[in-house]
Amino acid sequence: MIERKIFSDLVKHLSQKEISIIIGPRQSGKTTLMEMLREHLDQKGERTLYLNLDIEWDRPHFESQAALLKKIELELGKRRGFVFIDEIQRKENAGLFLKGLFDLKLPYKFIVSGSGSLELKEKIHESLIGRKRLFELTTITFEEFINHKTDYKYKENLSGFFEIEKDRTQQLLMEYMNFGGYPRVVLESEQTEKIQIIDEIYRSILEKDIAYLLKVDKTEAFNALIKVLAGQIGNLINYSELSSTLSISYQTVKKYLWYSQKIFLLDLLSPYARNIRKEITRSPVAYFWDLGLRNYSLGLFGHLHSPSECGFIFENLVFLLLKKQIKLSSAKLHFWRTQDKAEVDFIIERGTRVTPIEVKFKSLKQEKIPRSLRSFIAKYEPSEAYIINLNFYKTVKIGKTTLIFLPFYELLFKEL
Repeated sequence: MIERKIFSDLVKHLSQKEISIIIGPRQSGKTTLMEMLREHLDQKGERTLYLNLDIEWDRPHFESQAALLKKIELELGKRRGFVFIDEIQRKENAGLFLKGLFDLKLPYKFIVSGSGSLELKEKIHESLIGRKRLFELTTITFEEFINHKTDYKYKENLSGFFEIEKDRTQQLLMEYMNFGGYPRVVLESEQTEKIQIIDEIYRSILEKDIAYLLKVDKTEAFNALIKVLAGQIGNLINYSELSSTLSISYQTVKKYLWYSQKIFLLDLLSPYARNIRKEITRSPVAYFWDLGLRNYSLGLFGHLHSPSECGFIFENLVFLLLKKQIKLSSAKLHFWRTQDKAEVDFIIERGTRVTPIEVKFKSLKQEKIPRSLRSFIAKYEPSEAYIINLNFYKTVKIGKTTLIFLPFYELLFKEL
């Protein structure tokens, strides 16, 4: 079993009347998390009921709210109890269905989960305003992966592990960068089995999520788009070029990218600009939710070798670590590009405060500052700037800016 950090947040929310809704990528571990929550409640002597819309004999209970209430009352009576509903996206008008149940002020707490379909993320959100809390489950994070791989021995002192076990850290980093964080992939030891599992996941995304959302039987164009974007992590998306390359319309490209975000496949990062006229382009850059899935789309799953490929994936990993850092804050994450080709990988924007971050997949031995980062520092005079690298730590001063060379794993402990 892989411990998930979100579990403790869900346990705390069990005492709240709001519906707890777990959303996330297909096969990211939502059902397992539901089972863990149910076991936690069972051990405390609480009354629980688990229903799954993927199970044929559970579906008749969802034909109406009255039918579901009869089933709940049969199992739990009319006293306090906890009702788990898995794969809620299978229910048509799920948001209105749950809203009706919640508004009856029943003695039951509902814990609901479903894959990141458009209906689940959009329609349920609209219907349940003020009645729910969303918990977004990713695939296994780097921190969860390290703890699992080290048998939770260093759970309370991961920073010490990274500092002392540098070779082991590098080995685990490469494993995570190669295979990503889908739970079944992480738990499988044989590479051939890992490949079969990621193939099944990739196909299910195309054949179930995408085919359903786009109302099409063939997903070749969408698949081709994902492959192109996988090969240009951190590079500007040129909609016209993609349209021409894939022989699909400009609007179809934008639609596919929109859906890619809705099913937790890609994230699009917008440019940072105080002056749109000078710092051109509203084109975003794309990063993947899961590194293994990105690699699989290019035939590189388990076969990352070249420094350039590792550099792309490392940049994507840093993006995931930064995104997790700012998730519950008002901070925004951007990148920076100018007309004269100056670029900085990431910019964290907190009101008027900006923090530039450059990423280097290198074991640095001394401070070497990229020209583009110097350009950003000269222009905006941020209080801090960072160069995220494999294992080099040093602080230098550039004018009014403190530039920090920071090992990537410090992002687990230090808020930028």
